[in-house]
Amino acid sequence: MLTAVTATRYVTPLREGGSLPGLMEADDLGTYVVKWRAAGQGVKVLVAEVVCGELARALELPVPTLVTVDVAPQLAVGEPDVEVQELLQRSAGRNLGLDYLPGALDFEAGADGVDPGLAGRVLWFDALIGNVDRSWRNPNMLFWHGRLQLIDHGAALTFHHHWPGAAAAVSRPYDASAHALVECDPDVPAADAALAPRVDRRLLDGVLALVPDEWLEGESAEEPPAAVRARYADQLLARLAARDAWLPGLVDAARAGAGGRRRAPRGRTGRRGWARRHRRE
Repeated sequence: MLTAVTATRYVTPLREGGSLPGLMEADDLGTYVVKWRAAGQGVKVLVAEVVCGELARALELPVPTLVTVDVAPQLAVGEPDVEVQELLQRSAGRNLGLDYLPGALDFEAGADGVDPGLAGRVLWFDALIGNVDRSWRNPNMLFWHGRLQLIDHGAALTFHHHWPGAAAAVSRPYDASAHALVECDPDVPAADAALAPRVDRRLLDGVLALVPDEWLEGESAEEPPAAVRARYADQLLARLAARDAWLPGLVDAARAGAGGRRRAPRGRTGRRGWARRHRRE
């Protein structure tokens, strides 16, 4: 299981995206960006965060520490925004926390420091999990102590929002044309050779064991957690086995993007608020 902490103080909302994550202090003296169980698409976003974040960690990709955060509804009392206050109250209980990274920099501030090997591994990983949310407009990456950090995987694993159609996602091509690392000369063949053999049933079972039972939702409310975990593992293993359908396109996109480097358009929002807050703290 993930480390469990209890929230002791609600600091402020982070107003990026539609889920209104909150900055909270906990009883382990840590500070966390908390994703709410009652926000947006509910607990499936939290499941995606855990599965993708911990799979990335197992593959030695850099991600912040994840914890579960027990939140009491009374912590919402001091929040003046009624919408945020109600969200906290509806999310009473176990939520997900990502370690807060003070001093982190926006991705574009250090994009030139991403080597082709790491860029290739991140691109390959995002194609495996179907991550649609790592573009130049919204890279969901930060630099902390000179090291890239991957954040916000709630938009990945889209298949679990409609289990009857999950099979269609197995061989679906991955559109890497707007990926934030496609112009960093990503070495996709090397990434495939290094990472694909490591993703097996044992690894996925270990990752899925970290997801709390009450967050798991299958085709019906009666489906036991063990069966839902097996669904996720089967889906990801099938996606891995179908690499012939999506890996060539990934390699082509990486080659096509290697000729230059662009910068995010001015005025984009994305997750810049995370970095701005990090610098102020």
